Amino acid sequence: MSDFPPLRNDLLLRAARGKPTDRAPVWVMRQAGRYLPEFRKVRESHDFFDVCRTPELATEITLQPIRRYTGLVDAAIIFSDILVIPQAMGMEVLMQPGPYFPYPLVTPADISDLSDVVDVEKELKYVFDAITQTRKELDGEVPLIGFCGAPWTLFAYMIEGGGSKTLQLAKTWLFKYPEESKALLLRIADVCVDFLVGQVKAGAQLLQIFDSWAGELSPHDFSEFSYPTLVHISTNVRKRLADENLPSTPMTLFAKGANHALGFLADNAGYDVLGLDWVIDPAEARRIVGDKVALQGNMDPNVLYGGRDAIEAAVKRMCEGFRASKCGWIANLGHGITPGVDPEDLRWFFECVQKYSGKQSSKS
Repeated sequence: MSDFPPLRNDLLLRAARGKPTDRAPVWVMRQAGRYLPEFRKVRESHDFFDVCRTPELATEITLQPIRRYTGLVDAAIIFSDILVIPQAMGMEVLMQPGPYFPYPLVTPADISDLSDVVDVEKELKYVFDAITQTRKELDGEVPLIGFCGAPWTLFAYMIEGGGSKTLQLAKTWLFKYPEESKALLLRIADVCVDFLVGQVKAGAQLLQIFDSWAGELSPHDFSEFSYPTLVHISTNVRKRLADENLPSTPMTLFAKGANHALGFLADNAGYDVLGLDWVIDPAEARRIVGDKVALQGNMDPNVLYGGRDAIEAAVKRMCEGFRASKCGWIANLGHGITPGVDPEDLRWFFECVQKYSGKQSSKS
């Protein structure tokens, strides 16, 4: 691993490990994104995946919100995309403007078109290079988060060929070809493990797994198809980090929509932090998980369109819900920030989190 500047703000890492903090660390999903004019300026002359594959550009975009909100935001998340894993496995993925697979998997026979062996050091070196460069240029201001998509979410994209309201094609595979589906899900999980370990080697200080479509599965199907791969990832990443004398790195699981599984995941999944969407009250989530994990979330991203009074009221309510417990928590949105948000309204969100989450120290 490279030598990096010492970290000056470790709020995120302490909270992720369940330790008390004077205020909640805060960042937002997709914080390096289209709502920022400086991001749109870069994209005027560069294709989306060209930015991902160019470490200098990915570093620049990762740093943009850190520069804009210096002193207000407590983490950077590397600019990349969950679909770099299907690309590394041999699939073509385009952004038009949403993800599009010209040749999705139609039947299990198509699995033979995927690469037999995925060398992440070769196929995803550009992500690792971007992480190392970003970590150096952050100069210790905040920690750097690495991430990947969860196997079920990636599997669904690979079969649907893009976004879907019903996931009919992906679910057909689960029900019609359950064993072939489980084998492919595990194959994806193995690539996720290699990719996440590589990100820690490159300098990532926390890892997040995005199971964006977890809520599309029934509780039974989530436990049958998604959950085993999530445990496979947490178990094997931790083992590899220990075996290779790499830093013990906190891991966050964001299984959007799977609030039915929060207690089970806290007990069994092996993650330090569980991310929450906005359809569960933070105090209820804490009651369910006890003190076993830190929590992250969970304001509805659309509140950012509601004006400053609405934002302040929602943040105050969110902080009161999380503050009911002394356990670790990380302030965030309940999903990614959307492109139409005024950057100054996000600034207000960050300022309100600092204002209201800081009151937890008086109750500790």
